[in-house]
Amino acid sequence: MPRVKQFDEKEVLTKAMNLFWKQGYAATSVQDLVSHLGINRASLYDTYGDKEQLFKKAFELYRKETKEGLIEFLKNQPNIKDGVSALFDAAIDEAIVDKDRKGCFVVNTTTALIPSDNHLLNVLEVHKSDIETLFYEYLKRGRDSDQIKANSDLKSLTSLLYTLYNGIRVVSKVNPEKQQLSRSIRLALSLLE
Repeated sequence: MPRVKQFDEKEVLTKAMNLFWKQGYAATSVQDLVSHLGINRASLYDTYGDKEQLFKKAFELYRKETKEGLIEFLKNQPNIKDGVSALFDAAIDEAIVDKDRKGCFVVNTTTALIPSDNHLLNVLEVHKSDIETLFYEYLKRGRDSDQIKANSDLKSLTSLLYTLYNGIRVVSKVNPEKQQLSRSIRLALSLLE
């Protein structure tokens, strides 16, 4: 008779995501995972595969949640300039309250595992494209509704927003100083006027 799993797979995957995010792939051992997740090795391997497979599933969960959260956030921001400003304010606030100074899981993974992992490189390129597309469509909505100048270079603005959004997470790992981060963002957002 097959054994019934005594744990919630999504909850355990979320815990794994948070551990990898905090410690990084290389610094997280299988024993760390077993201890943190509260499941035995056999259950870990049977359910998620090896450490690399678990990492990729956890990373995919992060990407999915990030994209869905961003879609929902922007959908509820009808004023484009205010929406972009609120998005960055939220990113700064998240960075400030993060006692672990985890930064961004995507950025951390990029700096730690690229260029040696071609599979992840492809995943990261797709993620970048997905997020930039969301930013571009949001800015286009602003241009179409005359909230942003008609002659704005939306592709360049999109690239700038993506870079700043990720940059906040990097800088905040070193110095999570709200006023300084906010001033930098305000200067960049003045390009939307």
